Amino acid sequence: MSYTVTQIAETDHRGQAAVDALLVQEGIKRDAHLDYTCGVYDDDYELCATGSCFANTLRCMAVSHEHQGEGLMNLVVSHLSEVQVERGNTHLFLYTKTSSAKFFSDLGFYEIARVPDKLVFMENRRTGFSDYLRALRRSDTPRERTAAVVMNANPFTLGHRYLLEQAALRADAVHVFVLSENFGPIPAADRKRLVEKGTEGMDGLILHDSGPYIISQATFPGYFLKDSDDVSTVHARLDLTVFARIAEAMGIGMRFVGEEPFSHVTGLYNQVMLEELPRQGIGCSVIPRRSVDGQPISASLVRQAVHDGQIEQIRNWVPESTWAYLTGPEGAKAVAAIRRADQVIHH
Repeated sequence: MSYTVTQIAETDHRGQAAVDALLVQEGIKRDAHLDYTCGVYDDDYELCATGSCFANTLRCMAVSHEHQGEGLMNLVVSHLSEVQVERGNTHLFLYTKTSSAKFFSDLGFYEIARVPDKLVFMENRRTGFSDYLRALRRSDTPRERTAAVVMNANPFTLGHRYLLEQAALRADAVHVFVLSENFGPIPAADRKRLVEKGTEGMDGLILHDSGPYIISQATFPGYFLKDSDDVSTVHARLDLTVFARIAEAMGIGMRFVGEEPFSHVTGLYNQVMLEELPRQGIGCSVIPRRSVDGQPISASLVRQAVHDGQIEQIRNWVPESTWAYLTGPEGAKAVAAIRRADQVIHH
């Protein structure tokens, strides 16, 4: 029997329905973030295997149990890799069940980190993560006085600034990782620039792009996990496993995080962090959220006000540089994207 690999367009409703049926059959939920999907068809044009991409990751790959052992996953991975190369993405990542890691290892992917019995995070470069660790800038500050903060800053608020101020009071050097993913209304370069402008005059901060190894909750693929809490918990455990390696390479002894009264997902992440980081020999401190007029400041609430056309509400929630961005020509596209979005609050 011969097989054909082809793209399944978003407008191909019959093809997309067949993909959904195959994924369900193989115990996989469709990921919310996909930008390309392909299918492997037999001579009768029946869908036998599928796979998708999002940015530089491979996702939602499955082979019908009736066709397993026929090399169809090799066809899917090869096709998606060619698509990625055409897009200019040569450094690729995937997440898979622990039981499938050996298979993808044979296809040229290398393990970065794993959550036992849950998932493995892999890339197609043998020394990708080790090269990333070597390139990170280490401070001369003793480990017990060196801290880290990871933030999306979407956008950068006075709450973010307060978190960094509190971290800087407790540490001599604070490594600030701004998530590099270009997902969401505000581009990564703009978010990092807002952090830079919003922290001018603060001593001890060292800003970094997070690179591809620190993954946001918004784009973490949990399509083969049971429920949303399981997804959040496993994402946290994987992220902290990767962070522990980063902390070891950079001599980081503490991590600071903001209190989370709004988001259930982020609250779960903080809970796992408080449990896991001390096991890695890393201190963890939750900083109470800054409030204005009794209102805890949140990037989600800033986005909601912008979305609702009530931008004046945020004047006391953001630094002057963020205010200028959101009300000026530089941030016009981001504001338009926020106003078009169906959902701007993270739960």
